[in-house]
Amino acid sequence: MTTPQQEEFTLSPEDNHRLQALCGAFDDNLKLIEKEFNLRISRRNFHFGIQSADQPTKPHHAKLIQNAAKLIQHLYAETAPVRGKIKELDLNDIHLAIQESRMLSQTTEDERAESKVYGTTIKTKRGLIKPRGKNQIEYLHNILTHDISFGIGPAGTGKTFLAVAAAVEALERQEIRRILLTRPAVEAGEKLGFLPGDLGSKIEPYLRPLYDALFEMLGFERVEKLMERNVIEIAPLAYMRGRTLNDSFIILDESQNTTVEQMKMFLTRIGFNSKAVITGDVTQVDLPRSQKSGLKHAVEVLSEVKELSFNYFDSQDIVRHPVVAKVVQAYEKWEAEDEARKQKLAEQRKIEKKKENDIF
Repeated sequence: MTTPQQEEFTLSPEDNHRLQALCGAFDDNLKLIEKEFNLRISRRNFHFGIQSADQPTKPHHAKLIQNAAKLIQHLYAETAPVRGKIKELDLNDIHLAIQESRMLSQTTEDERAESKVYGTTIKTKRGLIKPRGKNQIEYLHNILTHDISFGIGPAGTGKTFLAVAAAVEALERQEIRRILLTRPAVEAGEKLGFLPGDLGSKIEPYLRPLYDALFEMLGFERVEKLMERNVIEIAPLAYMRGRTLNDSFIILDESQNTTVEQMKMFLTRIGFNSKAVITGDVTQVDLPRSQKSGLKHAVEVLSEVKELSFNYFDSQDIVRHPVVAKVVQAYEKWEAEDEARKQKLAEQRKIEKKKENDIF
């Protein structure tokens, strides 16, 4: 029986292997859903019951119960065999599905309709890559429809991953002839001179995230072959000066660490039939305090250029481990409170200075 305080449903078609894939070892997947929604999930074979973990039940819990029920049914559908193989769900899959469920529950009908219009799926050799949430959907849509796109937000929001996915698909469709991935080799508290090896060895750690994204989509061997033929090129930003890049998909990662001059240099490298995506997090600038971030400056200077798109992410868009979103939110809260303290202190100093002037 289904009531506002409890939801009951039966999964079909009944398949024990798919049920095991859904629930996970020792029902770990269901336990994660219970924890995130603050619910209790009971089941007998394929029959599920969901109710609030709080007593008495609060009014908004009815919506959470319904969302959790839809989520479980959706995840069960995801386990449907493809070429005879059942998809095994892990905790990361469950976490991402929970995030997507929350995002959908917070959007209006008009926003959902808009998402369906703009929604797209990137197809790579390793499978389909689907944007999650309104901001990712709009970001990917803008990459596909603009020559230059900016993705700005905290770590873990999929900025670089989706950009690399779009570049790989463009290459597979032969819309471009090469992919160029670059980022500034700026130290985050360490000096390049202290790292072992020659210059190539020193800059490789800074480019590693770009390698990882390519390996995940194309596989190690294919990436190596394409790099040998210079179809895929990964290089530090300093190597871009003097080049004109035609028929290319160019991604500038960690752009918050560019100087104003470097950003201008990069944006003027773009040639015919090329796309550029610039990603960065303005809250994690590693430049010396005396230098202004090229990304921050570009937002100020180029915000009214209609041919460019600016896409912003926040902590709600993070698709990494759940604790990452909480860490980012905690820092955002502290920074806001710290800014308020500084403003209050500045106002007090103005008042004190005014009093001193009045006395004299």
